[in-house]
Amino acid sequence: MRSIPGLSPRAVGLAAAVVTVTIWTSFIVIARASAQRTLGPFDLAFARILGAGLVLLPWGWWLVRSGRLPGWLGLSPLPWRLTALTGLFGGLLYALLAYAGFFYAPAAHASVLMPGSLPLWTTVLAALILHDRITPLRAAGLALIVAGDVLVGGASLLHAFGGGDVWKGDLLFMSAALCWSVYGVLARRHGLGPVQATIAITVFAFVAYVPAYAVLAATGAVPSRLAVAPWGELLFQVVFQGVGSVVISGITFTTMIRHFGPVRSTMITALVPGLSALGAVVFLGEPLYWNLLAGLGLVTAGILFGVRAARPAVAPETIAQDGRAARTTG
Repeated sequence: MRSIPGLSPRAVGLAAAVVTVTIWTSFIVIARASAQRTLGPFDLAFARILGAGLVLLPWGWWLVRSGRLPGWLGLSPLPWRLTALTGLFGGLLYALLAYAGFFYAPAAHASVLMPGSLPLWTTVLAALILHDRITPLRAAGLALIVAGDVLVGGASLLHAFGGGDVWKGDLLFMSAALCWSVYGVLARRHGLGPVQATIAITVFAFVAYVPAYAVLAATGAVPSRLAVAPWGELLFQVVFQGVGSVVISGITFTTMIRHFGPVRSTMITALVPGLSALGAVVFLGEPLYWNLLAGLGLVTAGILFGVRAARPAVAPETIAQDGRAARTTG
């Protein structure tokens, strides 16, 4: 998507943002609905990685072969260290943590805590790794996000004393957001192209997870419901979770990073909390309690506040030069 004829870099970035927001919103609602059906969290991660691998592994093989890139296993277009690092956080850990969270907490909590935590984690990591400056306005936006997260997650944590498990899902959602933020900042630091980065994280997740989980599930060493799930459900999860949530949104998200930078990219997703919470009410029948509404409002306000405070992103031409330098030295 970096150089579509007839479209300016800004138009490409905005198109990538629209696609990303749409898929992320659908992901939250569909993942929670899937948790109430047949498959378990490890099964959903398996379907996600398998579906993405069916598309991206042949694509990676072609890129490595045609471009003579110093890839890993002849499949990833990135060096093995960078493949493993981005794949661990952006591919494997994110999927396992996020899907597990939906088995404990409702979609409305994920709506607030996953996209809501992204600007928080990304700002902190960008300051530590990329030496971005946290301005007073951005700090104020982050304070609103923290307040919203605490209002939602803190309430479920208090209910834990009564035997509730929702707090486990909340912690899993925030941990998943942290992993995705690590991947986003790494992609910016090394100037990774959207296609190459998405292929790399999928190659690592596929090699590290799919064969091992298939053997463990077949022998009964880990719980799995793949054998009893309807074929239609399996096919849907492979297509949506793998092709949609990984291949398409992975490329569009990394395209946003290249055009807007990691902090502003995550803040552009301000629509996701509200849209997905509304989707949970309409499609899943979930209630919106006062603390969820207040937390949603605070998080959304904090994200929008951060967008206003974000500095202009580095020009795409500069990012491309940095990417070429990173690939030369890597």
